[in-house]
Amino acid sequence: MTCSTDIEAELGRLRAENAALRAELDETNQGVLALYAELDQQAEQLREVSELKSRFLSYMSHEFRTPLGSILSITRILEDGLDGPLNTEQLRQVKFVSAAAIELRDMVDDLLDLAKIEAGRISISPAWFDLMDLFSALRGMFRPLVEGAGNVELVFEEPPALPMLYTDDKKLAQILRNFISNALKFTPQGRVSVSARPEGAGHVRFSVRDTGIGIPGHMIGALFEDFVQVDSPIQKRLRGTGLGLALCRRFAELLGGSVGVHSVVGQGSEFHVVLPIALPEEKDEGR
Repeated sequence: MTCSTDIEAELGRLRAENAALRAELDETNQGVLALYAELDQQAEQLREVSELKSRFLSYMSHEFRTPLGSILSITRILEDGLDGPLNTEQLRQVKFVSAAAIELRDMVDDLLDLAKIEAGRISISPAWFDLMDLFSALRGMFRPLVEGAGNVELVFEEPPALPMLYTDDKKLAQILRNFISNALKFTPQGRVSVSARPEGAGHVRFSVRDTGIGIPGHMIGALFEDFVQVDSPIQKRLRGTGLGLALCRRFAELLGGSVGVHSVVGQGSEFHVVLPIALPEEKDEGR
């Protein structure tokens, strides 16, 4: 009798513990469900904020372009003397306005590209093209800038035999333009070299090397992040958004490739982008 009573008491205790455990688990599950619901709500709010930010950047970028275009048109008319010649001081001031407007336009273009990428609205338009045609176009684009500087040599090295490339040549050109512009900006005198060579199986490596001021080691890891700029006396005189290299990284990723940099302070830098010779099929769609 005593044994039976002890067993029943033990069973009762175990049932009570089991019920308490179930109640605790139910309460925990309810808490987890509530947490998931809150996380989903916060994620949705973040998506809405991101979309609003992208819309705002896109809208403001478009709105800025019209007045900037008007300013640049007027400064060109004044510089060309179509309404009468300007004296030296007037011409200097007009060129200052023109340079500031061009700088602002470039910033607007960077912000618009960033907004499109974040909104997933950047489209990739691959086509077959010859590398030498791309180099020729870039050479012509930078010739006036290099000739005006006079103390920096821009060289496009003869590439080894490479097949026709199938990728978005405009996005690739934008990456290389940014690399070359930065190299020229941070090379007060010396040489900037642009080259291309095969990389591994089915890839090509584009490099832009300079003999400029170089980049401190602690800056290398963050160079391709948004709004990062090199801290140097030259940078203090030359303003920008700090978005150029970040856009290069994102464009390279859209084209199935990657970017990188090697630099030594006082000796120069080498920026590169590695892309597949032929864009993979899954990339051949609007993003």
